[in-house]
Amino acid sequence: MQTNFTAEQLQDPHTAEANKILRNCVHCGFCTATCPTYVLLGDELDSPRGRIYLIKNMLEKDEPATAETVKHIDRCLSCLACMTTCPSGVNYMHLIDQARVHVEKTYRRPMFEKLLRAVLGFAMPRPRVFRMALGLSKLARPFSKVISGMGLNRIAALLTLVPTKPVPSEKLGSPGTYPAEGTKRGRVALLMGCVQSVIEPSINAATIRLLTRLGYEVVVSAGETCCGSLTHHMGKEADAIWRARRNVHHWANARVEAVIITASGCGTTIKDYGFMLRLDPVYAARAAVISAKAKDIVEFLSGIELPAASQTLRVTYHSACSMQHGQNMGTKAQMLLRKAGFTVQDIPEGHLCCGSAGTYNIMQPEIATQLRDRKIMNIKSTNPQVIATGNIGCITQLATGMQTPILHTVELLDWAYGGPKPEKIKHLNGGSKHG
Repeated sequence: MQTNFTAEQLQDPHTAEANKILRNCVHCGFCTATCPTYVLLGDELDSPRGRIYLIKNMLEKDEPATAETVKHIDRCLSCLACMTTCPSGVNYMHLIDQARVHVEKTYRRPMFEKLLRAVLGFAMPRPRVFRMALGLSKLARPFSKVISGMGLNRIAALLTLVPTKPVPSEKLGSPGTYPAEGTKRGRVALLMGCVQSVIEPSINAATIRLLTRLGYEVVVSAGETCCGSLTHHMGKEADAIWRARRNVHHWANARVEAVIITASGCGTTIKDYGFMLRLDPVYAARAAVISAKAKDIVEFLSGIELPAASQTLRVTYHSACSMQHGQNMGTKAQMLLRKAGFTVQDIPEGHLCCGSAGTYNIMQPEIATQLRDRKIMNIKSTNPQVIATGNIGCITQLATGMQTPILHTVELLDWAYGGPKPEKIKHLNGGSKHG
């Protein structure tokens, strides 16, 4: 792709990076076939190729973003399926992230939308605030239809995501050091996280149980914060950079061999800390080290020896976009589940997003619901007893449209290798001697 940035513009390292990315694009259009919004809407501007043209035009002119450009950029899920498909190695992730920063700095959003984004960006990364917000949302949930009827579709969509059942309390997962059982094999940090630690604390608990049984000391830092992905994808660059620096500082000081992540959306961002902080004279080197140490729990378990197990449940595996596209995890999760004895099935159209994508299912509820329903239809065609995935956003999104139990992969693996049977599947027959 030909670009027309001035020499002065290219002195800015962010613009120079965008220029390099844009020039890699050869207009082939392979990305359109796997882009969820293009598949649904059929609009070229709602495809990666179309958005690339809009971003190029916006950045070259260095003018405030227009309403039309913002509409199509906002509709991007950042699922990164386009990057998996692209034969030219276009780093669309870094390009769309930069475009969102430009939008955030130059575009005046309608007041209600600006307020909603501010509230989400403040509450969701802060577990205590988020927990209080959930309590208030539960009081409003019975009125979601009325709220929708008033045209407040985004508020109604937010309320739909609020858990209907009380979240069981969980002791494991709070800050501290969890000693290895038996012979110590290593020391790792575990991202406590924000949203997941509030609505599904069983995931971190299962991870700690499994890792300590396997001989790993697990550190949960009291000083860590949200990984920054939520605000990063809103274009709130300063907040995301601050969070990245803070996490790098604490994990570097923890002296661990790996940083374990159980929310794959967070993993994609943490593995990009090296790029995010590349211009920071204080944190650049440490950030690169932490990014190299960042491992999804499935990725980490795939690199160590695990015994065979004999589970018998029929599991359909949903590969979160941040797992298959963001982190190129391939079939690691399926292989681990099969080794544990589960019968594992993949989902038709597995490359298409379920519509969660951070706050996307709140900010773009109509598109998100269409994607969710399409994903659920494909899941149901496999007739699963349980659904496994590696991202809290997917778990929450899919649970709004189906009754089949949805678990994190590590919860099933913890059960298979000696942990308790997950609460969500206690009613199901099948299991091993540990069930």
